[in-house]
Amino acid sequence: MSDIIQLLPDHVANQIAAGEVVQRPASVVKELLENAIDAGATTIKLIIKDAGKTLIQVIDDGKGMSTTDARLSFERHATSKIRTADDLFQLHTKGFRGEALASIAAIAHVELKTKQEQDDVGNTIVIEGSNVVSQEVVVTPKGTSIAVKNLFFNIPARRNFLKSNTVELRHIIDEFHRVALAHPNLSFAMYNNGSETFNLPISNYRQRIVNIFGTKTNEKLVPVDEDTEVLKISGFVGKPEYAKKTRGEQYFFVNDRFIKSAYLNHAIASAFDGLLKNGTHPSYFLNLKVDPQTIDINIHPTKTEIKFDDEHTLYALLRSAVKHSLGQFNIAPVLDFERDSNLDTPYSYNNTQTSTPTIEVDRSFNPFQEEKQRGKQTTAFKPTPNNWDSLYVGLESKGTKTQQDFSEVHFESEESTGSLFSEDKQIDNIQTTYQLHNKYIVSTIKSGMLVIDQHRAHQRILYEDFLKNMTIKEAVSQQLLFPLQLHFSVQDIEIINQLKEDLEHTGFIFSSVNKESVEIIGVPVSVPESEVSIILEQLISDVEHEVPDTHFSATDLLAKSMAKSLAIKTGQSLQKDEQEHLVNRLFACKEPNVSPTNRTTFVTMSVDELDKKFI
Repeated sequence: MSDIIQLLPDHVANQIAAGEVVQRPASVVKELLENAIDAGATTIKLIIKDAGKTLIQVIDDGKGMSTTDARLSFERHATSKIRTADDLFQLHTKGFRGEALASIAAIAHVELKTKQEQDDVGNTIVIEGSNVVSQEVVVTPKGTSIAVKNLFFNIPARRNFLKSNTVELRHIIDEFHRVALAHPNLSFAMYNNGSETFNLPISNYRQRIVNIFGTKTNEKLVPVDEDTEVLKISGFVGKPEYAKKTRGEQYFFVNDRFIKSAYLNHAIASAFDGLLKNGTHPSYFLNLKVDPQTIDINIHPTKTEIKFDDEHTLYALLRSAVKHSLGQFNIAPVLDFERDSNLDTPYSYNNTQTSTPTIEVDRSFNPFQEEKQRGKQTTAFKPTPNNWDSLYVGLESKGTKTQQDFSEVHFESEESTGSLFSEDKQIDNIQTTYQLHNKYIVSTIKSGMLVIDQHRAHQRILYEDFLKNMTIKEAVSQQLLFPLQLHFSVQDIEIINQLKEDLEHTGFIFSSVNKESVEIIGVPVSVPESEVSIILEQLISDVEHEVPDTHFSATDLLAKSMAKSLAIKTGQSLQKDEQEHLVNRLFACKEPNVSPTNRTTFVTMSVDELDKKFI
């Protein structure tokens, strides 16, 4: 039998490795930004076109590379960060696996320009799908510029799996935020399709957060600072009243590296226990400094997951540090056993001798004597009117009239106290719907019983209403007495601008849209003013994560998001007429069987099925 195992060619191996390292354009952005930081850059520029599908370019002013290093950097397992296996537990840099550039070059057109400070000229290398096209001498400033063009050009299947430009750009911005927040001591700039999106100068940590998420963020932050032998914690948490329904503004950095940790996130959530509304999540921007020997970074290709030696201690320290900060800044109620100065003796009475208060008693006072006198007066008083006989004048004539009119008397209660089992009344008062656990509406049908999920049913009703309004563009709007001003981050404002026209067709009226805020003067009739900010936040979140998917239009996505936000919630009690109205509106819909997210809205149970339950 012939041998069947063979070594893979380098270009195939590189493409397989690229599947782990490069999942989308944001993965390339992360690797290139981290390389620029490791190169000692102080100013880093990120240039994006078509959400990274056409161009991703990172320009830095770092130390650059020599001719040999520039060529070797595109080989697999080539790195300047480690020499031995022991170095994996003493990592102070970002990229160390030595596969980033090799993986990127295997699935894109890459152009590298680099120059060291002591050299007169630099080098440029052009690679297409792991093949070196050219390597030449070039005049270029100090540092490195690497441009990645036509991502996944040789893997069309992977390119087809990419989401829309809006979603991919959001992932790129997320990666940009993670790197920029971890390094406020560096200057970052980002340009998208020729326009400047971010320009972040060197600053302290608080200023960096404000520069990214908007000036309104400053008043939401509570500082956290704790220094122990095991862990050093610094950063900020958001005030409970500003908690969001999404987990967007949650950042953990361990030794200046962004990580995801459900365990540590639970520590933050437990510190906020009792301070948050249901369904909301706190914001936090926390830096954790630990000994590199106590963590293992190399357990995931994207290096966003870390294994800690002693997670329980970190959990306890993190929870107590956040809880202490919330109490220290009067965000959370705390028990304070310190002396209250308000209870101290005033200075003017410090040396004054205390005296026993005297009580004066009237020993001759007899309360019973006064009561007896009042009692005698009461019994002695008998009113006797002089014209008492006038009280009975005309009594006989009134009685005669009453007897004559008895046959014509109509009692008011006679009509309402008819037969208790009257057929007509029984039909009028019969209840056709019942609410079960404030979640389901039970109704009778000819064949048996109908059980409706009130939340999903109302979603379907609102979804079709919004879709109709946006299609025919005849939505009714109600004017607000006072304009409503809402603050958002830069990228959220961009999404609102994209959806502004569709939002106006549903009934929203925008008076102005600025760089960090929007002003609304009109809302749809069915939308209460207090729900506007929640609706827009949910809508932005859905667009960012593309719910449902690229195959649906923005109008459809907007209608689904608004219906989800405004639908009757589970647990809400409904009156009898509200239940019947919901049932009637549901079955007037085009597709009453499913909610906008394709979930069942009602189930039926026939009499035969019920009978079988009692066999």
